[in-house]
Amino acid sequence: MNKEGLHHHQSDILVIGGGLSGCWAALTAARAGARVLLLEKGYCGTSGVAAPAGPGHWWVPPLPGAREDAVKARLDKAQGLGEATWMHRIIARTWQTLPDIGRHYQYEPDDNGRIRLNALRGPEYLRALRTYCLAVGVQILDHSPVFGLLRDKAGRVAGAYGVHFQGALGPYRAQAGAVILATGGCAFQSRLLGAANNTGDGHLMAAEAGAQFSGMEFSSIFSVVPHNTTMSRAMIYSFARYLDDAGQEIAPDAEGQSFLGLARALARGRVLCDLSAAPEKVRAQLPLISPNVMLPFRRQGIDPFRERFPIDLVGEGTIRGVGGIRLRGENWQTGVPGLYATGDVASRESVTGPISGGGAVNAAWALSSGCLAAEAALAEGHVSTGELEPFTDNEACSNGQNGSDSREKTIRKQIQAVMLDAPNQLSRNAGSLRAATSELENCHDSLTHSAPEGSWRQRQQRRETQALLAVARWCTASALERTETLGMHRREDAITKASDVPAYHVISSGLEHVQSRREAVHA
Repeated sequence: MNKEGLHHHQSDILVIGGGLSGCWAALTAARAGARVLLLEKGYCGTSGVAAPAGPGHWWVPPLPGAREDAVKARLDKAQGLGEATWMHRIIARTWQTLPDIGRHYQYEPDDNGRIRLNALRGPEYLRALRTYCLAVGVQILDHSPVFGLLRDKAGRVAGAYGVHFQGALGPYRAQAGAVILATGGCAFQSRLLGAANNTGDGHLMAAEAGAQFSGMEFSSIFSVVPHNTTMSRAMIYSFARYLDDAGQEIAPDAEGQSFLGLARALARGRVLCDLSAAPEKVRAQLPLISPNVMLPFRRQGIDPFRERFPIDLVGEGTIRGVGGIRLRGENWQTGVPGLYATGDVASRESVTGPISGGGAVNAAWALSSGCLAAEAALAEGHVSTGELEPFTDNEACSNGQNGSDSREKTIRKQIQAVMLDAPNQLSRNAGSLRAATSELENCHDSLTHSAPEGSWRQRQQRRETQALLAVARWCTASALERTETLGMHRREDAITKASDVPAYHVISSGLEHVQSRREAVHA
């Protein structure tokens, strides 16, 4: 690579991603005395799905039996995939650490004058985390997407490379003692609020370094939004009734699956939402918990608690899903030396099982995994020296010229047609999954043979397309591998019941050739 104009950064800990988990990881490392660099594709403090939300946290006080009861309740839902040890670690760390945000976050009392430490408003939460990071010395570089990881002569992950679109413009290399991936999940560029940057970049980097994935079949999750909006906050819809244009209520099926009925009804026409059953207390608290939720209704002149309104479904992929980078042992390692994963980019099966962690468990996981991964990285205390090299040959300089990106746009649309097809994702079968596999393999062949030249921005978009496609292929291969219905993964052609099959994880890997296999869960 031409070294002219290349910016160099050095740190003890490099955090890639500036959302909830990335900020807590950076804070933990910096407060321990480490030099920390945080690279964010967007703007740390506004980027990611937590920023516009109202994150609760899995919040269980250390009272006799309380945490044991909370863990048992979650294990009962985990269908053999949960691990009590991990759950206890998440609960304990959340209780210990979350109050620290009070240094920079302005809490508001509830109707009874109490401060609820576990319930925060996303926009202010993320802003407070950014302020906190800067206060303890974290160096934050916004608008600096990472294109790939760097390794030392021993093959250990020791940095990353990318491009700055703000400040000191141009390509950069960031060398570090350890790298923590906190890039979030992948929503396949659906209209999920806050997820525009969640394109699976960290998954792709990890795979190039040799990481594997677990639970990628648990990615078939969709959320309700008011028609033609992105406002996908789910809590209020727990009180909803849904009706088709003829006024016929769309009831859950025999297995309690309601969104599949919505998806099929939406394929035929409009679906209306009725929130008249929402309690008055919830209506009053909603603006405090999730201040963004009412904005689309106000702009359209709709009172959602008195008027029925049309809805859409948006895919959440692995964001509110479960799967991600497979973690090894209890130290948040990815199986690749020097590389750690935290938050939505990592598999959460150990704390959620095959069902979504929703807002509370997912937020606690993001916070706790960020803190614990940082501590594990610091404990390793490795210092890389000498020349670093990329895991792939992506680091070539941009020619600065705009190229044609029409093929990549077509590929993205094809990926979305597969992964955001709600009826087929919510009720899978071997035929539809094989058809999806064929479509995605055609996309892979087409993308492999497209020219990589272009501007830096186009290089970024190409990497995002590669990442979207890779995640889609792992999800589809994993869904084919698991032939029974389990949690959010529903096989309409299932021959056996999950309860008749010993619990196992589906491990997926590979870029050129995707592989999937079963691995038994060990007690």
